[in-house]
Amino acid sequence: MKKAILISILSVFVLGGCFGQGSSEQEWTSLIYPDKNNTKRSKKHGVFKTIEECRKSSLAELKNLNLEIVGDYQCGLNCKYHEGMKVDICEKLSK
Repeated sequence: MKKAILISILSVFVLGGCFGQGSSEQEWTSLIYPDKNNTKRSKKHGVFKTIEECRKSSLAELKNLNLEIVGDYQCGLNCKYHEGMKVDICEKLSK
């Protein structure tokens, strides 16, 4: 009986972690690439509430830096800095 209760409680936590992510607030991070052929080098431009805001601001920053032709950008969803890899890890990257 105790084993069944323990498994039930553990299941609630695991499923809550899997399905609870959808309700969290989304943040889109603008990543500017000065050289579109070298995506290892990027500049974090800002964090936005919507992907549309991220796209608009990224394009404006590329224009501001005179990098419209040679540069590129991506918007990352809910990016977190990974200390061990020394890089931002995003749930999704979009343009």
